[in-house]
Amino acid sequence: MLVHGLLTNPNYRWDVVGQYMFDPRVVSGFGWTLLLTVGAMVIGIVLAVSTAIMRMGANPVLKGVAWVYIWIFRGTPIYTQLVFWGLLPVLYPRLSLGIPFGPEFFVFTTQDVVNAGVAAVLGLGLNEGAYLSEIVRAGLNSVDKGQWEAATALGMRRGAVLRRIIIPQAMRVIVPPTGNETISMLKTTSLVLAVPFTLELTFVTNAIGNKNFLPVPLLLVAAIYYLVITSVLMVGQHYLEAYYGRGFDGSGSAATRRRGMASRRQQAILEAGTVREDANLDVTP
Repeated sequence: MLVHGLLTNPNYRWDVVGQYMFDPRVVSGFGWTLLLTVGAMVIGIVLAVSTAIMRMGANPVLKGVAWVYIWIFRGTPIYTQLVFWGLLPVLYPRLSLGIPFGPEFFVFTTQDVVNAGVAAVLGLGLNEGAYLSEIVRAGLNSVDKGQWEAATALGMRRGAVLRRIIIPQAMRVIVPPTGNETISMLKTTSLVLAVPFTLELTFVTNAIGNKNFLPVPLLLVAAIYYLVITSVLMVGQHYLEAYYGRGFDGSGSAATRRRGMASRRQQAILEAGTVREDANLDVTP
């Protein structure tokens, strides 16, 4: 009945949907939406890995800084944060680089440096980093601490242990929720109107729809674009999960055996009993 209603109800105006599907303004808005998503996720992942490692370290100052960052950005709505980013030039009309309480070497007008696009990416990325940080920390904690001790006993540096032993195993826990966060970020970009950033897909389609007094067909155009890119991201997430889950599916299936030496190595790690079968998340992102 839903499909029948969508196809036969003339109020949906599918002819208008087709007319604006590849309108240059809509395609440009779609491109900006993708750029916002990619930029925010890159900033978020970098911040997440950094703050997760800071929180797992022994330095109380770094642990405190990471905790405060996560507390602030998880404790306030993202729309409120974006409004603050939009008001940044009002709060700080000028920025400078120099010695605190001393001379200033470079002075910038905030409006020139932090325009609407930069503010939107920073706002989204900083918020996303706080949530991803807990996901990364949960993934790192899912690897048995005995592997840290064994690698350290072999003389490996902390960075090498993280890069070569811990993070590859933690990825099977980190990838699924990170994929969900990426899909969520794609849709959250519609909130950057609060900055205000007016080039992204939802704002553009709403503006065209209101101008033509045809909001529903333009909403359908935006929905179709979101569905297409979300489907692509879901397929990519599926293959990433399959890649990082190799050898941890607990099966000796022919498919697993065909994956070769890398899979057998993962299986050997699993059989050694040093990796948790059921990754028990210590936190709830």
